Order: sequence, then C-alpha cells, then structure tokens
Amino acid sequence: MTADQLRAFFMWCAIINFGFLLLWWVMFALAADWIYRMHGRWFPMPREEFNVAHYRGMMYFKIAVFLFNLVPYVALLIVG
Repeated sequence: MTADQLRAFFMWCAIINFGFLLLWWVMFALAADWIYRMHGRWFPMPREEFNVAHYRGMMYFKIAVFLFNLVPYVALLIVG
C-alpha cells in the first residue's frame, strides 16, 4: 500500500466516522425523547444518566476518531 493510498484511507475513515458522529448528535438533538423511551424499555435509568451516557459515548467516539483516523492522516500529510 502506498503513502497516497494510506492518506486517502485515513481521510475517508475520518470523514465517515465524523459523519456517524454528526448523525448521532442530530438524532440525539432532535429525537432524544424517542431514543430515551426506546432504550428505556431495555435499560431503565434516569433521564440525566441517559443524557450523560450519550454525551460520554460521543466524547469517547470523537477521541477514538481523532486518535485512530485524524492523527495518522495528519502524520502522513506531514511526512509525505
């Protein structure tokens, strides 16, 4: 695999993963009550705890995207 292919791979991984993160945020912003009711059937928890769980999940996902997609992409841009 060439450096150009790796750059393209990490770029598209970052774009796709940030797209998933944006979709998650939009769904949570627009349909939080529906998501809470749906998940409440399987995982009963207070609303505040539910909100914290989602925000933490988004935070961890964003950190993972930065570490595993964006940083390698930038490093390949710098190197080559």
